Amino acid sequence: MTIDVRQLTGDDLTAVLPDVARLRMAVFRDWPYLYEGSFDYEHRYLQSYRDSAGAILIGAFDGDVLVGAATGTPMEDHADDFAAAFTNTDMALSDIFYCAESVLLPAYRGRGIGHAFFDLREDHARRLGRSISAFCAVKRPDDHPARPAGYAPLDPFWRKRGYAPLPGVMASFSWTDVGDAAQTAKPMQFWCKTL
Repeated sequence: MTIDVRQLTGDDLTAVLPDVARLRMAVFRDWPYLYEGSFDYEHRYLQSYRDSAGAILIGAFDGDVLVGAATGTPMEDHADDFAAAFTNTDMALSDIFYCAESVLLPAYRGRGIGHAFFDLREDHARRLGRSISAFCAVKRPDDHPARPAGYAPLDPFWRKRGYAPLPGVMASFSWTDVGDAAQTAKPMQFWCKTL
């Protein structure tokens, strides 16, 4: 089975946004995000990738079905909470490209699609003149009651790509966990690499 991974722009990007919203809700519902999302929020959030000239949206298709997506944007165009994490660093926001979500249905993992997502975003960042690629990941306690037995974090994959966690560079972002009634703030660890 061949999966078509490609950058989406214009009408193609706009047409796929509802599917990306559903993918985010499905994939982020699992550990470690445990995200209880809403379609309305997701669809509004994703408009920034349609509206930002520096943003990128990559889709992975099995035939006509979107099975994965990755996004990215110049850091200064993303959420202020995330950019604020770099206040006490020597990194200029104008040098950083933020690799936002990377979501892929479980049946399609382990086929190199995650590498393609990073390759395309990093290439895009270089074309924009960015010298740093960054992303952040939620930090949950090792003894969290919802942590699945045998869970393997993605740290080795990210390190293989040349990323490393930035000590002390954390963001905080709030969402409602599955089964909860209200949003709570979660710590988000930034990772980066030089392009």
